[in-house]
Amino acid sequence: MENKVALVTGSARGIGKAIAEKLARNGYSLVICDIREDEVISTVKEIKLLGTSAIGVKVDVTKADEVDNLFEQAKNSLGSIDVLVNNAGITRDTLLVRMPESDWDAVIAVNLKGTFNCTKAAAKYMMKQRRGKIINIASVVGIIGNVGQANYSASKGGVISLTKSAAKELAPRGITVNAVAPGYIETEMTKVLSEETKQAFLNLIPLKRAGLPADVANVVAFLVSPDADYITGQVINIDGGMIM
Repeated sequence: MENKVALVTGSARGIGKAIAEKLARNGYSLVICDIREDEVISTVKEIKLLGTSAIGVKVDVTKADEVDNLFEQAKNSLGSIDVLVNNAGITRDTLLVRMPESDWDAVIAVNLKGTFNCTKAAAKYMMKQRRGKIINIASVVGIIGNVGQANYSASKGGVISLTKSAAKELAPRGITVNAVAPGYIETEMTKVLSEETKQAFLNLIPLKRAGLPADVANVVAFLVSPDADYITGQVINIDGGMIM
């Protein structure tokens, strides 16, 4: 993977950070971008300790001008953009009838519009290169839905549909677009769940354990590798068998 560059959104911590670390160990140069500037700086330092180049950019993926600037910085600093991982995401959970419009708008803006903004920006560079890999982090709830997550489920369902449309549009230029759909993964986002909710999730998982960020990172690393050059438009569930 010498001289290959991967840009991972929402990569200051959690699943995004695990993906960035995995790709760094595989020889990619990394663009770490997140809205949390302090954590971006610390993560870049950690990535560099793995022996690869890395830059960090504070960015709000809901703002197209910031996203365009992000990709321009990445190209100018590291020379190319070979991989995009759309990982940035938020939750604002509550029952549909109690959900403020602002919570709906915020989740759709980050999870779906953010993925659109970054995919559009990356495609402009990748089409000129006639190569590239785009991986979108969806969720199993984008497939099956979930009580109290109408906004999150809708956003991730939209990410899955966007993945398939982008895959069809960009395939003639040598660009593959795939999605992974994690289930119950141990992250900062799931730590706040009640023990009752956590156990309810575990009861649905045949493997009887939560997933780890590394479980997601390993699949992403495969999908961006040459071994996956003939795979596009797919959604791979990483859920311990939850929705098999």
